[in-house]
Amino acid sequence: MRIARPSYRYALLAVVVAGVAFPFSRIASAACVVAAVGVVYFHRDPARVVPPQGVVSPADGEVTVVREEEDGLRLGIYMSGWDVHVNRAPMDGVVERVEHVPGANRLAFTKDAEENERLRFEFEDYTVEQIAGTFARRTYSYVDPGDEVARGQRIGHISFGSRFDVVFPPEYDPEDLTVDVGHRLYAGETVIAPQRSAVTDDGERPVAAST
Repeated sequence: MRIARPSYRYALLAVVVAGVAFPFSRIASAACVVAAVGVVYFHRDPARVVPPQGVVSPADGEVTVVREEEDGLRLGIYMSGWDVHVNRAPMDGVVERVEHVPGANRLAFTKDAEENERLRFEFEDYTVEQIAGTFARRTYSYVDPGDEVARGQRIGHISFGSRFDVVFPPEYDPEDLTVDVGHRLYAGETVIAPQRSAVTDDGERPVAAST
């Protein structure tokens, strides 16, 4: 099973502690082994089938925010501890900037998370953000400024519960979305909005992919 890089070290640490603890407490050693298995499961990185068209979800999880802002339409996705935490590009683009923004570490599913620490990926006309939570304080980027990424490509991951936001290009509005608050999404597979070229002359829009 593929797991997110560089998360092997978390599992390895638990295995090492299990070995050290074994002569003194088999229960503690077993608990460390269970923790190692849990870390591997949490950081799993399954393959995804990217649909032929449409803006795809950048993260697994539940939609918790749909809001129009000065910079554009924002869609926020809460990733629970059971979700895959590898993040993907919702659209093709060239990375212009990867910026760490310091902040708080409040619960990712609350409104207070708006002030949390984050890693911001800026593309030519849209932005995505890994937002840390109370326990998720490690964000990882797989891309650098100047990199060209494809829709659905892995761009990073975040460890141990968090939120992921996408700020759409300025021409998008809430009516363009094919998902809403409470909907369940899968990174790289669920269509969250049509690509502009996919909107027909009569205003019809593609239905979100079923996953």
